[in-house]
Amino acid sequence: MIKCDNELIKNGLGLLEDKNYTGAIEVFQNAQKFYAENKSDEYVSTSLSLLGMTMYLLDKNNFREALKLLNDARYMAQFSKNNTAKLVNEYAQGTIDFGEGNNDVALAHFENARNLALTYEDELSVTGYVTTRIKQIKSGVGFEMPIKSDPLVSLVKIGRSITAVTDINVLLKVIAEETKVAIQADRCTVFLLDKERNELWSKVALGMDSQEIRFPADKGLAGYVVKTGEPLNISDAYSDSRFNPDIDKKTGYHTKTILCMPIKNNNQEIIGAFQVLNKLEGVFTKGDEDLLVAIGGSASIALENAQLFEIQKELYKEQKELFESFIDTLATSIDARDKITAGHSSRVKLYSMLLVEQLNCDAKFKELVEKAAILHDIGKIGIRDSVLQKEGKLTDEEYKHIQEHVKITHDILDKIYMSEDFKIITEMACSHHEKYDGTGYYRHLKGEEIPYGGRILAVADVFDAITSKRHYRDKMPIQNVIDILLSGKDKHFDGKLVDEFLSISADKIVRVFLTENHNFFKPEDVETLSKYTILDIYNFITDENSPNKNISDLFNYYYAGNKD
Repeated sequence: MIKCDNELIKNGLGLLEDKNYTGAIEVFQNAQKFYAENKSDEYVSTSLSLLGMTMYLLDKNNFREALKLLNDARYMAQFSKNNTAKLVNEYAQGTIDFGEGNNDVALAHFENARNLALTYEDELSVTGYVTTRIKQIKSGVGFEMPIKSDPLVSLVKIGRSITAVTDINVLLKVIAEETKVAIQADRCTVFLLDKERNELWSKVALGMDSQEIRFPADKGLAGYVVKTGEPLNISDAYSDSRFNPDIDKKTGYHTKTILCMPIKNNNQEIIGAFQVLNKLEGVFTKGDEDLLVAIGGSASIALENAQLFEIQKELYKEQKELFESFIDTLATSIDARDKITAGHSSRVKLYSMLLVEQLNCDAKFKELVEKAAILHDIGKIGIRDSVLQKEGKLTDEEYKHIQEHVKITHDILDKIYMSEDFKIITEMACSHHEKYDGTGYYRHLKGEEIPYGGRILAVADVFDAITSKRHYRDKMPIQNVIDILLSGKDKHFDGKLVDEFLSISADKIVRVFLTENHNFFKPEDVETLSKYTILDIYNFITDENSPNKNISDLFNYYYAGNKD
């Protein structure tokens, strides 16, 4: 039985697999009615598609009605964005073409549906069962007669299917599915050898729930062929002492015939094993053994490449974690210089992230802005302590000196050998004091000459600076803070970004405040403030007759860092 958390459809598929077409039709009809009433487009289209296919299996003379249902399923699926609907759309079209005798076109649609199911790992991937069955029948001859596939064609198809797959879990499914069809078997599992743990493992068991299977590399039939390098071709599983019937007892499956073959790489080292169960007609032949050896040759290359790809991904992940740790360490070194401004870079990062989320920026851009925000003040490492920590107003000479930190930021980051992405981070980080009207520093960029990320940082940086305590002043009242942002539109700041920032809900801004004052955010207050934006809070404060003074007071309670 394929994996499916939807009980109605799961029951129907069980009846379908048992060839109880009348019972399956009744179940799919009930499912279609139930999901239509509950407006579940995803399951309606799936139910209709299965209903149409099952009606056709039961009575080919009733093709017109089946065709109508399949067309309805395809029509509904086209207007849904979920993955299952896309799958159903391809499957329904394939079944329609198949019923009309357009076998080549139908198989192309079934192939697309199968690929979608494997790619999405969709729990309702009915094609795992259905398309295999469709591939195994001949139009007009009967629905149980296997196609006598050409071994060379099968090899070409398998090679084509696995060439571009790099995800090891998807690849295991693709190889198992294609091998099952090529060998004309009911099930196939591909096991890989984990040499470090001396275990065989797989994440595919067609016909059962997909889960990771692990066991000692010398156990079971797969363990036997891995240990000895010898293939096993068992024509009667229950009469062979090497077969363990316990799994059948647990799953309800009945194993009859078994073909088990080691998978070897180009160096003739064993890297895993095929386990193919229940030949659809008769027993596994010498030709099946030869075909499985040939499939193993192609599969081993793809499997080793996928494993190398997984290793590369892990190395990349480790390098990324190391790089992020390095960035955090640089930012912490600035915090250590001045306890008053400690946490500034972290809060600028948080405010910047709120703004890019408000702007619906993509994940890649968000990551770049995040890194730039953390590093934007790294240049302060080159500023004298007497200036950086001075209590009171800076002299003109001191102000010029502290302005140098953005140039120092650029010079430090520019010396780090990184990718093109890091160059963008550098440009963002050293642009946070540029002003939209061109009067900022250090390059006096203007308008859209300023990197978009730099303009985002400018809003976040100023907001945190004036909502935080400094040596020479306390944090500003929130209405003054917002006055500065509003008056700076299209002068200091990109006006559109100010508008977006002020559209952020108040509860999200409060959460950033709490990283500094460690107050507890009451759940009822979260719910209240989530209904209002920062601009709303400003309007409540500035309107003397506002009926929402209690809302602005609540916001200011957290802004001031009060504790119960």
